[in-house]
This record gives sequence, structure tokens and C-alpha cells, in this order.
Amino acid sequence: MSRLPAGALREALVDVGAIEDNVRHLRRLTGSEIIAVVKADGYGHGAVRSALAALAGGASRLGVSDITEALALRRAGIDAPIVAWLHAPGADFAEAAALGIELGISSLEQLQKAAAAASADRPVGVHLKLETGLSRNGIAPADYRVVFAEAARLERIGRVRVIALFSHLSNASTQDDRAALRAFEDAVAVAASLGLAPPLRHIAATHAAIDLPEARLGCVRIGIGIYGLSPFDDRTSADLGLRPAMTLRGSVAAVRRVPAGTGVSYGYDYRAERDTTLALVPLGYADGVPRQASGAGPVVIGGRRFAVAGRIAMDQFVVDVGDAPVAVGDAAVLFGDPTLGVPSAADWADAAGTINYEIVTRIGPRVPRRQVSE
Repeated sequence: MSRLPAGALREALVDVGAIEDNVRHLRRLTGSEIIAVVKADGYGHGAVRSALAALAGGASRLGVSDITEALALRRAGIDAPIVAWLHAPGADFAEAAALGIELGISSLEQLQKAAAAASADRPVGVHLKLETGLSRNGIAPADYRVVFAEAARLERIGRVRVIALFSHLSNASTQDDRAALRAFEDAVAVAASLGLAPPLRHIAATHAAIDLPEARLGCVRIGIGIYGLSPFDDRTSADLGLRPAMTLRGSVAAVRRVPAGTGVSYGYDYRAERDTTLALVPLGYADGVPRQASGAGPVVIGGRRFAVAGRIAMDQFVVDVGDAPVAVGDAAVLFGDPTLGVPSAADWADAAGTINYEIVTRIGPRVPRRQVSE
């Protein structure tokens, strides 16, 4: 792989063409409307660039966690429908309503606050979130009838527009997800009996959108999949027809030859077993590289695969490259598209005892994102 730009210690390449292709592929696969989830700064890839690429790939809506994220997209000039579903106690819906941001609603109080934010000629678009077994936010089953009746009334008088009923699956098992889907469908029937017939229903995220066709319901929320990562332990991105969008790499900052027995990094958890060459990579846990992957995280330098030697520090880690011809300025790739011969985010997740979602999302602001399209 080519060297980093002159003067760059570290960077994350973000392939927006991959995001666009992944959305297009998942849209064909599911035959459903795609809500592209770009929360948490687009899972670390950059919310605005991810949103634009997803829309270019055929997504019809964007999903974010909170209103602040939605407002940032609006201020960047994105006018596509956006839904935000997690709200602080006492959150002010006025600005979101004025900018046409759709609100996920998890309680009667939130519904009433949304209605109060409507203007005379513009109802607030709402997605009613239903608790169907995940035990997070969402309207409790005991409150369904009251909230549905109030939503129908507010819709009749032009204060809200109920765009969707939605929920979220646990992915604990197919049996559990089907039970949650049945609970959701029962709730949809109750809503219909009280006069609610929204155009959209959505309960499937990437996992169920791929693996549980009956949960697609004509609209799916795709998060990790648009970034080309697999939500499954037993299937890779390539198995799913997806292309990872992020490549994390650093520029080798120092190379030194050391004798056998030399200790490496804090605590000397690693000592060279023989005379060897050590390469210093300027990425650390301050950049989101998980310290838990010390001694195990994979790195490719010059087309050869190595592992982190010793502890990952705040700003850097060391790689024992043996007798390989590594030089200052060579690119050290932590993860990217494994079909190109580099480690995957899943490899780092395995090394750190976590999930690939966390590996990409935790990459910090000190790592410049450089947009590419391949």
C-alpha cells in the first residue's frame, strides 16, 4: 500500500464509493426502503460524507441517535428526511421541528411535546417507538392504546404526522426476534384499530434485514452494513457482498534494531526472543486503538502481517518485524478490506474481545479522515 501523505502520522481512509455500493446492494437484497443510520459520526466514518454516499446509493431516509446529530446534517445542507430517536429529558423539539426533522417518540410526554413544537402549517413528523422486548426506550405495551389514540387525535388536528411505527430486535436468536416481531405486529393492529395507518413500519436493522426476511416490512434501518461490516460472527463482509469502507493506517515513525532480550513498551510484557527489528506505529488508545488488543492486534507492513508487540500506549505501539525490510515512512495498516490482504475490523475486535462496530466507531478525532472513492 502507498505511503501516507507527507507529514501525516496517521489517517483513516473512507471509501465513499464502498458506502454507496453497500447501500445499493442491500437495497436490492432486501427489496425495501433503506433508512441509512449515520449516528455516532457515521460509525466513525464521518456523518455528512456517509449520509451523502448512502443517499447516492438509494437510501431514502437517514437515521441518527439524537437531535444534535440531525441538526448537524441539516446545517451541512442535507435536506433528505432524517429521524432522531433518543432524546434527553426536557429536550427542546422546536428547532428540530422547524427544520423538518422527524422524531422518534417513546412516551406520551414526548408525543405531546412534539405536537407543541408544530407550526400552524407544518405538523411534526413522528415515528412511534414500541417496546417489544429489548427493554430500552419505547412506548410500554400498557401505554399503547393511550398513546395511539392521542397520536391519532393529534394527526387529525394537524399537529403531528405519524410516519412510522418502529421497534428494535435483540438478535439474541431467531426465536427471540420472531417473538418480538409478533409483538410488534400485534401492536400495529392495535394502532390500526385506533385510527393510525402510517406509511412505514421498521423493526429490522442490518442483522435481521439480511437474515430474517419477514422482518423487512418494506423498510429497514441499515447501520453497520452500509459501512461494509458484517453483523455476524460466522460470515465475513465478503460473504455478504459488502465492502469495508474504512482503512486505518499509520506511518512508521521509527525503526530500531535490538538484541535478544530487549523489553518493549510499558511493563515489558513483550521481550524480543532474538535479535530483531522493532517498528514504531504512531497510533494508540487516544486514537481509539483498543489497549485490550495489546500483544495481539494485527498489522500489515510491506505486505507482511505482524502483531502488536507489548502494550498499546496512548499515542503509539510497537511491532516486532523480525528481519523484514521495514523503513521509516512505510504504511502500517491496522484494518481495512481483508480481500486486499490487510486485517479486518473484525480481526481487531477478536484481539480486543469486542465487536467490529466498536472498532470503527471509536476511532478518534485525532485521526484525520481522508475521503476516497474506489
